[in-house]
Amino acid sequence: MSSESPEAEALPLPPFYDPQKVGEVWRVPYQQRAEEARQWAARHHIAPAQCDTFKIALVAIDVQNTFCIPEFELFVGGRSGMGAVEDNRRLCEFLYRYLHRITRVVVTLDTHRAFQIFHPVMLINEQGEHPGPVTLITLQDVQSGKWRFNPQAAYSLGIDEAYGQQQLLHYVEELAKKGKYELTIWPYHAMLGGIGHALVSAFEEAVFFHTIARSSQAHFEIKGDAPLTENYSAIRPEVAEDMWGRPLAEPHPYFFQLLQDFDAILVAGQAKSHCVNWTVGDWLQEIQRIDPALASKIYLLEDCMSPVVVPNVVDYTEMAEAAFARYAEAGMHRVRTTEPMDRWLTTD
Repeated sequence: MSSESPEAEALPLPPFYDPQKVGEVWRVPYQQRAEEARQWAARHHIAPAQCDTFKIALVAIDVQNTFCIPEFELFVGGRSGMGAVEDNRRLCEFLYRYLHRITRVVVTLDTHRAFQIFHPVMLINEQGEHPGPVTLITLQDVQSGKWRFNPQAAYSLGIDEAYGQQQLLHYVEELAKKGKYELTIWPYHAMLGGIGHALVSAFEEAVFFHTIARSSQAHFEIKGDAPLTENYSAIRPEVAEDMWGRPLAEPHPYFFQLLQDFDAILVAGQAKSHCVNWTVGDWLQEIQRIDPALASKIYLLEDCMSPVVVPNVVDYTEMAEAAFARYAEAGMHRVRTTEPMDRWLTTD
């Protein structure tokens, strides 16, 4: 542990930060914040990130409007009903308070277009109707013909209609074999070029402020834009290959490199039950293959993430809890940002 007291380690929140605006969308005044960040670094004697001897990466998974703003498409309310907003207040404040300790911020952006396997337009029934949002598509549904590939999608995707149907069947078969979630039809969300795709304004501001204050370019990783597979994980797609063994989407090796380049990796984002869960699970698979001791580098900021809960429809809270218990057993740390970082971060 650090020899310095936790209280002395934390910085104050900058004057412009307004916790009441975390659940809103607005324009970040970049030029003004850049000047304030330089002044903040000078006032608090914050060294450039290249000087860090213990390197910390903050990985923020899909902190986007589409998941984090109440009126947007897939707001992650958790059981409290305001989960993602509450999570992001804590996340922003954590980043500001430990600006001088966090070496780099890594951001993932869920990135979609209309014609993707989990959007309504991709499937039809015998009446030509599309499935509604949050419809679960089972293997039996596809085998029986209850839901089938929409042949009108073939043109936009540049594929043959028969291939589309064969791939749909292959896809749900692979999900069942791998013990993955059943294919879920989601509302159109995180649409490339749309406002839902953007980072939450308050968090974007905090990331930009960190970038200037620490002279550390944030890393942005695009995921989820392959049309014929889901991509909850930031590391690899749900199904990697089509029925002929051809790749459906490429993995993201950057996340494996993080294990080598950083001494600690702090994980936050949305949703705990889906994109965060599958990212951490894929990380763990790689860790167990390479060196199980690497699991101790990963810290799960559990008060900066919430599970998917759709009242009277589905609640993934318990499933997420079981997964995170398994990650802790493997050596990862379950922590809370409301506790001073030096109480839980091992720097030996």
